[in-house]
Amino acid sequence: MISFRGGKFEEERALPPIRPLNATQAAYLDALRCCPQVIVLGPAGTGKTWMAATYAADLFRAGQIDKIILTRPNIPCGRSLGYFPGTLEAKFGPWAAPVIEAIKERIGAAAYEIALKKGDIELVPFEVMRGRSWKNAFVLLDEAQNTTLAEIKTFLTRIGDDCTVVINGDISQCDIDHASGLRTVIDMVKSQALQVPVIEFSRDDIVRSGICAMWVRAFDEAKL
Repeated sequence: MISFRGGKFEEERALPPIRPLNATQAAYLDALRCCPQVIVLGPAGTGKTWMAATYAADLFRAGQIDKIILTRPNIPCGRSLGYFPGTLEAKFGPWAAPVIEAIKERIGAAAYEIALKKGDIELVPFEVMRGRSWKNAFVLLDEAQNTTLAEIKTFLTRIGDDCTVVINGDISQCDIDHASGLRTVIDMVKSQALQVPVIEFSRDDIVRSGICAMWVRAFDEAKL
């Protein structure tokens, strides 16, 4: 159990290290350790979000970063249920649920709530991002395939010193009607030889379940 008292983590048992389950996950973990920015692509169930969130939580627990910044475009993958009531965290929290659950697994639910109240973990929607600047933080942009060019430009130009930035998405699951900002950024990385590793998972890297892998393959083969 990991407890959080007096602003510090107290480790009652050692957490297991992040262990990659395939070669692509190993390359992703190496990139997280070595590079200030990483773009990670691929289908559902490959561990893209889980590995980023877990790595961020471990850095935070160890005191190697001051903050975790989470964001994603406010685009549903299906028909909307309307606006969520309540605070910014209550409105944005459901979108960030997979990341939040992974962080809670590493630092505990109570420690997560304390860090959220202190502002050490922030959920930052694009609507309030302009004018912000982040430093000494782990910054995760999830579902980046649904960003517009203006949104991803805003995101990338918020990054200050001593940050680790992960841009995570699946180009095949784009839910917007115009050009994806993520696709544009990938083209820029390749055409300008920018020093940003692009880790690409395939359907052969799916680790969530056999059922998940089966349906990803089925939809790919049906070209849907």
